[in-house]
Amino acid sequence: MTLAPNSAEARDIAYHFHAYTNAEAHAETGPQIMERGEGIFVYDNHGKRYIEAMSGLWSVAVGFGEERLIEAAVAQMRQLPYYHNFAHRSHGPAIDLAEKLVSMAPVPMSKVFFTNSGSEANDTVMKMIWYRSNALGQPEKKKIISRNRAYHGVTIASASLTGLPNNHRSFDLPISRVLHTTCPHYRKEGRDGESEEEFATRCAEELDSLIKAEGPDTIAAFFAEPIMGAGGVVVPPATYWEKIQKVLRQYDILLVADEVINGFGRTGNMWGCQTCDIEPDAMVLSKQITSSYVPFSAILLNERFYAPVAEESGRIGVLGHGYTCGGHPVGAAVALENIRIIEDEGLVARAAETGAHFLERLQRLADHPFVGEVRGVGLIAAVELQHPEHHDALKPGTLGATMAGLLYERGVISRAMIDSMAFCPPLITSKEEVDQIADALEDALGTMEKMDFPA
Repeated sequence: MTLAPNSAEARDIAYHFHAYTNAEAHAETGPQIMERGEGIFVYDNHGKRYIEAMSGLWSVAVGFGEERLIEAAVAQMRQLPYYHNFAHRSHGPAIDLAEKLVSMAPVPMSKVFFTNSGSEANDTVMKMIWYRSNALGQPEKKKIISRNRAYHGVTIASASLTGLPNNHRSFDLPISRVLHTTCPHYRKEGRDGESEEEFATRCAEELDSLIKAEGPDTIAAFFAEPIMGAGGVVVPPATYWEKIQKVLRQYDILLVADEVINGFGRTGNMWGCQTCDIEPDAMVLSKQITSSYVPFSAILLNERFYAPVAEESGRIGVLGHGYTCGGHPVGAAVALENIRIIEDEGLVARAAETGAHFLERLQRLADHPFVGEVRGVGLIAAVELQHPEHHDALKPGTLGATMAGLLYERGVISRAMIDSMAFCPPLITSKEEVDQIADALEDALGTMEKMDFPA
């Protein structure tokens, strides 16, 4: 690869250390540089237009270039560009947003704590859980259970909750006190002859067995995404959540719902908890809360969770936790306006309707020899690729990386999760636009069918 010395690509290779990227490969291939966005589209520095079928990173709910969000940020910058919530301080946008989120919650919630990212929020919930256990005189009740293939973030603690091997390798993770149980992916984890309901029952039984083996008095909480995102867009089978929650209630274990991807309409309801009929003790929100126009996240806690934490802060004299930019006034103002747009434009119902059409289009491809499974709900979906003859002989990720490149050539940005292609377009996406995504995928599958993938 030959690049002009002062080109953006050359300077990126020289100075920019990228997230979720093979650093050595990046030095050879270089970056794909985006310059602007408009609606569901982004444009690279060569003027080519792409459908952003991942909403950036599962997050740009209202699309790119939304003037209402830009104006909300500018207005708040002019009035109060920054303040904090330490030591009894507050400001209007944080107060208004906390009230709004509690009023929107799918189950009764008591308080909102503001953070800056989903990773940071999950990390904070873990600290609060340990703090609460100490407040209740239960110093041994500190272990937390997550699931294989879960995604809860990348800080040391939240990456431990994450159940993906590459988030642990060479990082010395997961930390102690974090355990993992079965991923509720029937196609991958179900046994021969086992029905989906039987599989759901086994998932609950395996959780129960893990709790008993570790000791019920040592397990404090269970973390889970209602619909799993980065682990492959896994939609749990019917009765799964009913059975899992029954186990948690039996042992008085807190349930933390990670709504970072699910929340604010992604699953066709405002919350993934509504889609899956979950009654959490805490909810973690980020990404679509501001359509990622500014970094922002929030935690909702019910009174059962909050009250012991508050009492312990009274005993100690302070809650020794917080972030410089937690509850940032610009972020809170943008979040409030973003929620107004979602409500004003009926984007939750639109996600349900457009999503149903999109899944119907994708299901038409389910019999293609290179398609193993189509799954999803609302405007989040995955198409799992397989090789019809020698899939097991291929290096994992080969088909996914190939398909990501083929779609990019066709002006569609997707994301390969090993060999599953994720689709998570903005909530404003029309039926005609999801047809364009499906058409590009179908055309790319035709090309893939003619390619040589040696065993």
